[in-house]
Amino acid sequence: MQFGLFGAAQAQRGGPDVDSAAGFKDYIEYVIEAEALGYQSAFIVEHHFTGFGQVSATLNLLTWIGARTRTLRLGTAVIVLPWHNPVLLAEQAATVDLLSGGRLDFGIGKGYRHNEFAGFRIAMEEAEPRFEEATDIITKAWTSNERFSFHGRYWQFDDIIVEPPTIQKPHPPFWQGAGHPESIRRVARRGHNLLLDQFASLEETGRRFTTYREAIVANGFRFDPAQVGVARAFYVVRNDAEKEAALDRRLAAQRRLHAISQRPDGNNTASIMAFSDTRAASEESALYGNPDEIARKLETLRDMGVEYVLLNGGGTSRENLRRFAKEIMPAFRTEPAMRAAG
Repeated sequence: MQFGLFGAAQAQRGGPDVDSAAGFKDYIEYVIEAEALGYQSAFIVEHHFTGFGQVSATLNLLTWIGARTRTLRLGTAVIVLPWHNPVLLAEQAATVDLLSGGRLDFGIGKGYRHNEFAGFRIAMEEAEPRFEEATDIITKAWTSNERFSFHGRYWQFDDIIVEPPTIQKPHPPFWQGAGHPESIRRVARRGHNLLLDQFASLEETGRRFTTYREAIVANGFRFDPAQVGVARAFYVVRNDAEKEAALDRRLAAQRRLHAISQRPDGNNTASIMAFSDTRAASEESALYGNPDEIARKLETLRDMGVEYVLLNGGGTSRENLRRFAKEIMPAFRTEPAMRAAG
């Protein structure tokens, strides 16, 4: 199995005596240590208007991280395409890929938080067609060596060529967040990699993994388990009391995010919303516990075919990061991955 990170930094609001950059700086140092410990990647979210300082300019932060690391894959999880000019985004992402020596993993999605769509004054009902159109444009921008024009429903461009070129050919890997069966099948039809959310139960995660594996083969592509990144919260505890307290904190944070994500009519059907505010799902899905408890859950995922796990620590605890790397990872790392890291 391979292990990366998934998550975000936070910038604290305050007066002149508050260093708003402290949270970002701490996260950068956390990721740098993760590379040294053998973690493969860092996938960073994009969110807006939360009021508690989540990452909004993902590629900017990844550029800084890329300059401070050598081998770490730099992932977006996910950039929400309906909010972005796709040509400007293609240029910015290509720049990260170029400067990092070809380490960008380009994770994209339709978005699911109502407050963000409302803030941008974009109807959630437009998310899917905007996403598909933007994906077509970015793909064309990265693969065309000649000038082209595009006239779509939402975007029109005339006589353009996107610069700089990406290092990875034909382009950086696309990763899509998806959970509903038909959404997963659409990911497979494009031959894109799949990101599965951290909240779904182990059983549901297994179903989604199987749906993608069958669909990618049915569309004529070779299946590689490393094409599926499964996000999981993780916390290596010393005792049961510490575990219970951590689960309580996690559920409180989940419910806060669930509340700002929900539509006023309560009818947000995004797959990530189905499990995001339930303690039962958190207790099962999250990798919270002592090393043996966490190992058993990882064994279940591995038995399903999962080989790539993206870990969300809910913060930047160095002890948690180190304990997982030293007490759990060695039993699950493949020989090739261990050789590459060491």
